[in-house]
Amino acid sequence: MSDTVGQQQEAPARSRRTQAERTAATRGALVEAGRTLFSTKGFAEVGTDELARAAGVSRGALYHQYGGKLGLFEAVLEQVEHDLVAVVAQALDSVADPWGALTTGVDAWLAASADPVEHRIALVEAPAALGWARWREIGHQHVFGLVEATLQGLVDSGAARPVPVAALAHVLVGALGEGSLYVAAADDADTARAEVREAVLALARGVLAPA
Repeated sequence: MSDTVGQQQEAPARSRRTQAERTAATRGALVEAGRTLFSTKGFAEVGTDELARAAGVSRGALYHQYGGKLGLFEAVLEQVEHDLVAVVAQALDSVADPWGALTTGVDAWLAASADPVEHRIALVEAPAALGWARWREIGHQHVFGLVEATLQGLVDSGAARPVPVAALAHVLVGALGEGSLYVAAADDADTARAEVREAVLALARGVLAPA
């Protein structure tokens, strides 16, 4: 009797796990399809039918999981920004020197943002698809904390003078975003990237350097 009851109790749990796994697989397939299509064709040129076909799911599943194309695009942008921050954070893990961390972070950011998917989705399509305010909100949710923590580490170590860290983090995030657009539009991307690197680091050092 007890075995039967136990089996009956386990069955709904297995069903819930299976449903959760199916949902995760559907959402993952949609995000991957969106990432590919939005970065190659652009938000406006991709339809929900095409997204569903690429993901191997029904159009209804797209609407059920994300409410439509715009909701899926937000999820794709979230994933792209998460991946960017992960790359930069990994580069910072092995750097103990606070000034070295700043330089490494800038280099890693510029290298990662040069990726065609990152550039097209996060810097070109997102402002147009979501509007400036929502685009900025999502970007800052992911990257702002990492930039602020790097700057705070400089101040806390005594290597930099006390400054309004949050304000400077906003300035540098803006500078890096504009710098990435500048690099993408340049005929010589390597030269442009070196120029942006020099400009951003000069800005940060000018503000942070002890008097």
